[in-house]
Amino acid sequence: MRIAWLALGMLAAIMNGPATSEARGTGPDSSIEEGTGQFPAVFEEDPTLPAHVVYRPRDLHALGSEKLPVYVWGNGGCSADGTSSRNHLLEIASHGYLVIAAGSIPADKPAPAAPPQQPRQLSAATPTSALLEAVDWAIRENQRPGSHYAGRIAVDRIAVSGWSCGGLQALNVAGDPRVKTAVIMNSGFFPANSSPIAGVESDKATLAKLHTPVLYILGGATDIAYQNGMDDYRRIAGVPAAVINIAVGHGGTYSEPHGGLAAQIVVNWLDWQLKGVGAAGLRFAGPGCGYCGDPRVTIERKGLDKP
Repeated sequence: MRIAWLALGMLAAIMNGPATSEARGTGPDSSIEEGTGQFPAVFEEDPTLPAHVVYRPRDLHALGSEKLPVYVWGNGGCSADGTSSRNHLLEIASHGYLVIAAGSIPADKPAPAAPPQQPRQLSAATPTSALLEAVDWAIRENQRPGSHYAGRIAVDRIAVSGWSCGGLQALNVAGDPRVKTAVIMNSGFFPANSSPIAGVESDKATLAKLHTPVLYILGGATDIAYQNGMDDYRRIAGVPAAVINIAVGHGGTYSEPHGGLAAQIVVNWLDWQLKGVGAAGLRFAGPGCGYCGDPRVTIERKGLDKP
């Protein structure tokens, strides 16, 4: 019964949003952050990739010979606002990543209309397939003559991620063989293999398709996705996995400056998994892992014995 009520609570949050709403559309403004990484970042719509927002280092030439790993994002509430988690996504892009979110920039054009709602059920405004469309596009652009991304994308280093409903989308595409890691944030499959969100599958059996290391970032016991995410973590077998809880609830730290603590954790995970940075791996792996003694978080791990 408790899990059922949690599922209903997650639905309510997707419909209404917490105080820091996961599905709100704010659009770009003069206070846009550029991230704290080496490469100040921007976001834009690209005419070669409809219904997506691309976050990237502003000056691609500053990368030199460094290539951009890819971080594909599903929005909170599966919304069509590709800027709803912009602080988080700009921060990641500023550390040398190509970030692609489903949706559009609301200030530039109206967001696509949401699909008709079924009685007592929500529908996703962006399809799960949008995440794989982003992967396809990155691979094409890396090879397309005349693209300013030609030869600059590390197409063999791709992560999928998302918040809440977007995290469910990421889980559903994480089995794609091109994916090298998954980061699931404030999310987890609903129990009983049933989804209250039309167009988004929720099947615990899908966890068996995971073939790469996976990180869950949850908001602690007050996060309405906590039980679902922790249950996912306990079921995962055969691949390295970790779950980190930050006691901030379902709203996470997405709207905090530079995406807050969660964005820092994601950057470290990506630097380890996609760039092979050993110092970043030491925050998660080994007997004295950095996050193991960090009072801001709790961490559980399996299969992460070495950085």
